[in-house]
Amino acid sequence: MGTLKDRLTDDLHTAMKARDELTTSTLRMALSAVRTAEVAGDEARDLSDDEVLAVLTKEAKKRREAAAAFSGAGRADQAAKETAEGEVLDRYLPKQLTDAEIAEIVAEALAAGGFTGKAQMGPAMKAAQAAVAGRAEGGRVAAEVRRLLA
Repeated sequence: MGTLKDRLTDDLHTAMKARDELTTSTLRMALSAVRTAEVAGDEARDLSDDEVLAVLTKEAKKRREAAAAFSGAGRADQAAKETAEGEVLDRYLPKQLTDAEIAEIVAEALAAGGFTGKAQMGPAMKAAQAAVAGRAEGGRVAAEVRRLLA
């Protein structure tokens, strides 16, 4: 199988042929975000699969936050659209960890690094994020690190 970007492009073509408007618009948006990330910085470059995954994770988070905002504003139709777009993006993301799995992984990472107090929050977060490796949102990981360092 090719790169994640190739998979997105292939799935976009398939969705266009099937006239699946939601998937087509969502994948176009995702590929646009990837291209924007590729040309950001000093010179254009191809992103690795991990970098493309980071872009998709960021876009999925935007969709969740927008859906919550629209729901809070009483715009159920827009909230449903944002939720549906998030579900399309979730197909390309690794399965998210449960709270129990996050607690276990973070506890192991903190023990391995010898982190014990709140003063070590920065290095502890770096170790925890590396251990979780994109399988959980940063906010959930940070909450668990704070809980264990308290």
